Amino acid sequence: MSHYQEKMRTHSILPAHRNIAQIKDIILGDQKAYVFFDKDFGDMHTFVKGCRKLSEERASRLFYQVVSAIAHCHQAGIVLGDLKLRKFVFSDEKRTHLRLESLEDAHVLEGDSDSMSEKHGCPAYVSPEILSRSGSYSGKCADMWSLGVMLYTLLVGRYPFHDADPGALFSKIRRGHYCLPESLSPGARCLLRSLLRRDPEERLTAAEVLVHPWFRDAHEAGGAEQETNVADQTVPTFSPEPDELLFC
Repeated sequence: MSHYQEKMRTHSILPAHRNIAQIKDIILGDQKAYVFFDKDFGDMHTFVKGCRKLSEERASRLFYQVVSAIAHCHQAGIVLGDLKLRKFVFSDEKRTHLRLESLEDAHVLEGDSDSMSEKHGCPAYVSPEILSRSGSYSGKCADMWSLGVMLYTLLVGRYPFHDADPGALFSKIRRGHYCLPESLSPGARCLLRSLLRRDPEERLTAAEVLVHPWFRDAHEAGGAEQETNVADQTVPTFSPEPDELLFC
């Protein structure tokens, strides 16, 4: 049971935030603990896979909520570790409000240092320094790389680094070469470049991302467009592809 107590510690020390799930109830069994959250309306991974990609206006609204949750965690001394789209779920049927559902893989930092040495993360989201260095790395900077992968996937409809072979995938991530479609706005390309940097120290922090002008520009550009009524939208079910396990 101590394992579950340790997992719940992250929730207990993190101040409440509108984009982070709150535990509603815990039922302790003989061997397991059952944790209950509010009802959700699907996760982002499944949603984006069904939509293929999102408009910049809509992506900016959702991504801002994601970054807000991460900034709150970082400020409280918590590193997410295994950050990915599937960790976020929709709180409403219209799929406009997000919350971070799982803190199971989060790390509570001791003191001011965010230095970590554990090798973790979904292959598609893992940062170059986790793959390349034998020593420690900045947990917060690694989270910011994962945020870059998330934003790229929202806007482009695929991961920035993709290969069915794990070794080839990791090689692409280490090199840090990816394609930025010309269809993206200058602001979107700027933000992506600021997150998907090989040098961890050159990446924006979560707090800096929140004040990036792309959010304002994307909202203004999309203001005149008629939004799709997503309340009636059905997210299709997909059969796993051969390399699906690499992309969580």
